[in-house]
Amino acid sequence: MEFVPEARQQLILCCECGTAIPPNPANMCVNCVRSMVDITEGIPKQATVHWCKNCERYLQPPASWVSCDLESRELLALCLKKLKALSKVRLVDAGFIWTEPHSRRIKVKLTIQKEVFAATILQQAFEVEYVVASMMCPDCTRVMAQNTWKAKVQVRQKVDHQRTFFYLEQLILKHNAHQETTNIKEVKGGLDFHFAQRAHAIKMVEFLGSMVPTRSKSSEQLISSDIHSATSNYKFTYAVEIIPICKDDLVVLPKKTANSLGHIAPLVVCTRIGNTVHIMDFRTLQTAEISGPVFWRTEAIAPVCSRRDLKKFYVVDVELLGPRAGRYALADITIQRLADVGKNDDVIIVRSHLGGMLSFGDLVLGYDLLTANINNDTFDALNADDVPSVVLVKKGYAERRRRRRPRRWAVKTLGKDEEDLAPRKQEQEKRAADFEAFLRDLEEDPELRQGVNLYRDEGAGAAAPAQPGTAMVDSSDEGAGQGGDDEDDDEEGDDAPEIPLEELLDGLAIDDDEDRGDAMDME
Repeated sequence: MEFVPEARQQLILCCECGTAIPPNPANMCVNCVRSMVDITEGIPKQATVHWCKNCERYLQPPASWVSCDLESRELLALCLKKLKALSKVRLVDAGFIWTEPHSRRIKVKLTIQKEVFAATILQQAFEVEYVVASMMCPDCTRVMAQNTWKAKVQVRQKVDHQRTFFYLEQLILKHNAHQETTNIKEVKGGLDFHFAQRAHAIKMVEFLGSMVPTRSKSSEQLISSDIHSATSNYKFTYAVEIIPICKDDLVVLPKKTANSLGHIAPLVVCTRIGNTVHIMDFRTLQTAEISGPVFWRTEAIAPVCSRRDLKKFYVVDVELLGPRAGRYALADITIQRLADVGKNDDVIIVRSHLGGMLSFGDLVLGYDLLTANINNDTFDALNADDVPSVVLVKKGYAERRRRRRPRRWAVKTLGKDEEDLAPRKQEQEKRAADFEAFLRDLEEDPELRQGVNLYRDEGAGAAAPAQPGTAMVDSSDEGAGQGGDDEDDDEEGDDAPEIPLEELLDGLAIDDDEDRGDAMDME
């Protein structure tokens, strides 16, 4: 047999401890190299990270705050950036060591490499402990302070109800336009939105202008000034006024304006409010739109009757005339005042756009212009022959039947601060009636529901939070002040409309802090 000698590795003795080791440029064993050179020198073994307990964000120096989950890659990157000396070594591996979530400690295991001698690279693993220190971020500080704001948007409307603001609140929630607000305050006649930056306030003004016709004015107040650096600190205020026309209002137009809108009749009904006011001639079904600039330029345009002036009438006969426009149909409708039913035979024949919605025995709401007290110069200048005795606006429903049927849906609300003085009982009842009228509008108008998020609420017997009891809404929009109407509220077949279940969203949680706007409830 042929002998093949095995190759044997030559060993040398460590110059420090004398241990036999393979040859290397340092002529030293690993233990002796580690004892003589510490590659972790200069890297802190303890550090501090700042955490806001309100928004649960971490401070990323110098001034940014980021959201990070425990043991996430984002949190690991933030922790590594706290160690400035890592740039002098090569980072091989990094990972979290499990700690109790409530211990306020974060431990990270690092593995690094560094060249210590010529052609000699040393690898070493060590731990770094981070202490989580609680502090409040500037955004949360402004929210808690409430008065620390940079810009404010004051939204007002010169009407005697709050239905517009209920609808506007739902639009803001649907489009998440309140995300940058630091505080929302409910004041008499409207809402005040506070912002930490001027750009956010301008964005809110533009959003309101895209939803409803508005006009705005801006003002600024000097807070402080530094003459050495030529810098100044201002507070900005934007006053936004919403057009004082609401759905179902009776609007009178000057002759010049009516001619410019396609020679429409001077007396029209408002059918819808969007970024323009949609009006309709109830005697011809002619429609037109009034933009915000046209309204503010022509101050003679004004509502002469609002929904608080609505009266109840009993439908005796409906004779369709043929023309139709969407859900509206022109008809001659014979009606009788509800108070005269069973007492006399006085009937009124009116031409209306509600022919497709009404039938014999229905209740209908309208403006009785024979008994209405209207103080408007443009209305007084109209020809008496062109003014009808009654203008029908919408179909009525039995209120008692409504009260017996609980709602299976609800809406969310903004976290608002009310005025320092508590509202009187009369104002609370008025607000209750306005909120109930808004909910009824949602039930009756599918177009209005398109801009509102409705949620299933199986356990609710009434509606959303802040909705008052149903006993306080008897004097709402449907003929307030009419006496003796309860006897006729239980008409057979007079069923109030309901919202289909397929239009409702799941996941209603009134107290959920889904965003920063919902978390600002300062009650």
